[in-house]
Amino acid sequence: MQKRTIQRGRPAGSTTFDAELAQAFGAAVRALRTERGIAQETLANLAGIERSHMGKIERGEHAPSLAIIFKIARALESSPGVLMTETELRIQ
Repeated sequence: MQKRTIQRGRPAGSTTFDAELAQAFGAAVRALRTERGIAQETLANLAGIERSHMGKIERGEHAPSLAIIFKIARALESSPGVLMTETELRIQ
């Protein structure tokens, strides 16, 4: 059996950003945040991230890393699974 050579990184021209997914996740975060009566700036402080970054996440302009998803879930006193379920419900 031949060994495959390991290629570093993504193939040229590919991206991991998915606008629809980012917008659905942002809408899920915003819905849970407002449901709990938490201001965006407060949520950002609780999660330990910049307020401007939180705004970009909620608007679907940034796709958060796995670590940020866990921080946001913890700040919302929720689980990453709940955030993902809410996101999935918002994907068209």
